Order: sequence, then structure tokens, then C-alpha cells
Amino acid sequence: MRKEDIKIKMPIEAAEILETLHEAGYEAYIVGGCVRDSILGRVPGDWDITTSALPQEVKKLFKRTIDTGIKHGTVTIMKGKEGFEVTTYRLDGVYEDHRHPKEVTFTRSLIEDLKRRDFTINAMAYNDTEGLVDEFDGLKDLDDKVIRCVGDPVRRFEEDALRILRAVRFSGQLGYTIDPETAKAAKELAPTLSNISAERIQTEFIKMMTSMHPEVIRDAYELGITKVFLPEFDQCMECEQNAIHHCYTVGEHMIRSAMEVPADKVLRITMILHDIGKPSCKTSDERGDHFKGHAKEGTGMARTILRRLKFDNATTDRVCNLILYHDILMKDEPSEKNVRKTLYLVGPSNFEDLLMVKKADMLAQSTYRREDKERRLDLLASIGHEILERGDCLSLKELKVGGKDLIDLGITPGKDIGIILNNMLKDVIGTPNHNDKEYLIKHLANYKNPVE
Repeated sequence: MRKEDIKIKMPIEAAEILETLHEAGYEAYIVGGCVRDSILGRVPGDWDITTSALPQEVKKLFKRTIDTGIKHGTVTIMKGKEGFEVTTYRLDGVYEDHRHPKEVTFTRSLIEDLKRRDFTINAMAYNDTEGLVDEFDGLKDLDDKVIRCVGDPVRRFEEDALRILRAVRFSGQLGYTIDPETAKAAKELAPTLSNISAERIQTEFIKMMTSMHPEVIRDAYELGITKVFLPEFDQCMECEQNAIHHCYTVGEHMIRSAMEVPADKVLRITMILHDIGKPSCKTSDERGDHFKGHAKEGTGMARTILRRLKFDNATTDRVCNLILYHDILMKDEPSEKNVRKTLYLVGPSNFEDLLMVKKADMLAQSTYRREDKERRLDLLASIGHEILERGDCLSLKELKVGGKDLIDLGITPGKDIGIILNNMLKDVIGTPNHNDKEYLIKHLANYKNPVE
């Protein structure tokens, strides 16, 4: 790929912004990720613009602007409902927190601005007049499929420790390898990630795990990155599984299972954490290693991890729910009764996710009894779908008797009503045709004092 052959078609709004800046006597280019993605034939998420114009000079040229980061030279120009960030060429001052420069100095030199950027593939600029500006061989690194820092990688990572995690994330998204010198510097400075906020790490972690290559978390482990924000995973990478059903360490098993589910945040995070409780539950005897109770233990650990990384409650609850029940019906033959109970426990809306989790878990194991496991998983899916299509009662809201009915029958409002309703539901899940108002009321005494 030759620099002279690069032609980028940008949105008309971005082109208009460049033209306005040029007519006013300023330099202006699209820059960074949008240039990289355009060259790769990907659709850019946004179109960033860099210019020699100072922020106040930019504001004078456009009617609708927002001071999104004016201290650091960024002004957002509104075109209709869409915003385009325009940032003045700048030099970064001293980084005191491994994340933000203490101050920035504006410059009129594009090359000086590009020097401060993280990776060569993100340090290219373009406009229709001058074509591609590629001072640091980003185009060659795209051809070679390499993630390489601009200039000295130690300095780049000392400036912003998050770049260490971004290197792995870009490797996963693009399927590229990390340049040896860049990797060496990342490993050396990985401990500085402790200075980065949990929210920032969470964002990169999600992007890495939902990339085309979630297995790059293995690189994050080898570079000492997960040791900083996910030390529980490191323990899994070092935990052997001497068991006939397994052929990998716990961590490697989780990596391979993450590769077997769609690039969905909940599913990928579930798989990379689903056996996180195994190291603390491990016991061994003459028959090999055992991990009794690891699903429950792992659920609590996963909740702690996700809270530490500031995940939202909805994601945390869904992931923990799937981890808690990922082993359900692994040893029992699926039947209508135990599949109904499974649907009740995991929730009907999570059933398809559970099936994907269980299949991925199976595919990342040894091939021991693989055919039987596949048969039982298919049977679980078939019975579950039949139950859902039939509309069997799986929750209190579907029960034919409610709290008001019990109050009308003289039951005192309070915890007794909840106990009775849950006992009714337990019965109905076992025997669906018991979900009849007349039947449930007739046998009310049984639900007050159920016989185990």
C-alpha cells in the first residue's frame, strides 16, 4: 500500500470543516482512528480533526461550538445533530499521574502534534490537498499488522499508562501483533496501570474481550497487565486441572470458552470469569482434582471483580446469574421437571444465553464424553423451548393465585403470604397442571405446612 494511493472519503460535514479552516488560512486534517479505519476499510466511529488554529480562532469561524475540552485545545463543532471534535496542534507537558499532562502548549506544527500520539497506526493525518501525512510509518505497520509506539515506547507508556492496555486491545480488535520493543516496555511499566481509574480500565477490558480476538487476554497476562486489575485471573492461569473432563489450566479453559461465544459483552465477560472460583475450591485426591462449589464461589468473586471495575448493576447481575448456573444439569439427564426448575432459577429471558455459555464451556473442555454432553445440551435446549412455547408457569406473576387472593381467604398480610406463594410455585414448577386457582386454594393447607 503506497501513501500516494490513499484516498479517504470523509463525511461532507468533516470536509466542510476542513475547507472552512483552510480558507481562513489554517492547516487542518482528519487524524487518528478515523484515518486508520478508513485505510483498513472499516467504518470510523467518529471523525476527529486537528488544526493549526487556536481554540478561540476555531470558535470564531463556526456558528455552533461547544467547549468540550478547550483547556486542552478541543472544541466540538456541531453540524446538525452531529458533533466533530477539532483540536489544536499541541505539545503535552509533564505527565505527573501516568494519565494526564500537567499542562499543554499549542504549536503550529502538525508533526510535533503527531509525535505525542500513542501508536504509529493512530498517528496519521489526511486531507484532500496534501493526502496522507505518515511521518512514523503507520502505513507500513498496518501492512505488517503491528502495534508499535510512536518514538520511545517507555516514554509513551510513562506518559499514559492506559496505553499499555490499549496496545493489547488494538491487537485484539485488529488481529495484530505487538512490536517487541513496545511489548517489552508494556511489561516493564504494567504496574503503573494501578494509577488508572477503574472506569477507564473497564472500557478497555470490554473492548478487548468483545474484539475479534478475546484470546489477547493471554497476552495481557503474559505482560503482567491482568496482575494489576484482574489478579484472580492470574491465579486461574496458574491453576492446573488434573481431571478427565479438562485438558487446560483453568485460565486457558476460560480463554478458549470466551472464543466460543458471540462478541457480546455479557457473554464474553461471563466466560472469562465463569470458573474464577476454581483455584480457591480446588481439592485433590487419587482420582485427580476437584472443584466442588466453584460456581457459587465464583459468583461471589465475579461480583466483587465487576464492582471493583465499576460495571453497571444490570451487567453485573446478568453475568453473575450465568456464572452461578453455568454448571446446572451437567450431570443430570434433562427432564421437563428439572428443566422447568432451571428456567425458574436462571430466568426465561436468560435461557438462550445459558445455552451458549454451557456450549462454550463444553467446547473448551477435553473431548471426553463429548457426544453425550452434546446430546444432553441439545435435549436441554429442546425441552426448554417446548416449555417456553407452551407457557408453563415459571414465576410468581404467572401463578393463578396472588397475594390478594390469600388475604381474601383470611391470611394475615406479611411473610406468611410470601412463603405460601413460593411453596405454590415450587409445586407448580414440578407439576404444571397444578397452576389452577381452584386446585391451589383447595390445597392451601399443604402450602402452609408443606411436606418435604
